Amino acid sequence: MFTLCQYQLIFFHYACFYDFFHSYSGPKNCVEVLKSGFRLSGWYTIYPDEGAPMSVLCDMDTDGGGWIVFQRRRDGSLDFYRDWDSYKSGFGSQLGEFWLGNENIHRLTAEGSFTLRVDLEDFDGTSKFATYRDFLIEDESKKYTLRYSSFIGGTAGDSLHVHKNQPFSTKDQKNENSDINCADTYRGGWWFEDCHYAHLNGEYLVGDQKVRSRGNIWHSFRGSSYSLKSSQMKIRPEI
Repeated sequence: MFTLCQYQLIFFHYACFYDFFHSYSGPKNCVEVLKSGFRLSGWYTIYPDEGAPMSVLCDMDTDGGGWIVFQRRRDGSLDFYRDWDSYKSGFGSQLGEFWLGNENIHRLTAEGSFTLRVDLEDFDGTSKFATYRDFLIEDESKKYTLRYSSFIGGTAGDSLHVHKNQPFSTKDQKNENSDINCADTYRGGWWFEDCHYAHLNGEYLVGDQKVRSRGNIWHSFRGSSYSLKSSQMKIRPEI
């Protein structure tokens, strides 16, 4: 899905053709894209590790821009109840919801230090965020374990602390420390730990729920019985 030259707007096509015909090695991340003069949010081709090119969504508007978005939920149009290989390679649409892929997230964070930003919105139109320092995802041999050094801050509070240093799990690969299969029970892959305090890949539900922990959850924002409307998870090199 996330292949070179799949762009929707004219200036994306220009960047794509320049890369193709000139074999341009190009920017490593969205900060370098921004510095090269592309200031509109959208999909760009980057070269994060001198390997294969990668198409990523660059958020050029939030907090100075330069963010690579690796997760987007907004309307429930995409099912996130998927297997290990799907989460590994990525799924979704450039025009809608998507998961960039654990292998891609690992590639992006394998070198250097990155800030993670989580942007959230509830069904009342309230938006909040949280940021984390030194975010990275380990490789597949380490089950794409989530690492970060510290919570920086933000209005949404810290709901990721339970998931720090936890491996990724899916409905067909249980890696968490729990008596149940959390990914199967809560219908989405995540870094579970008996099971979750945050879960942004869960079943898309609307607002208040009678059953706790179902839906898209960020406990320190609206609690464990409220499913959020939208989320974005994004990274940017630390300054």
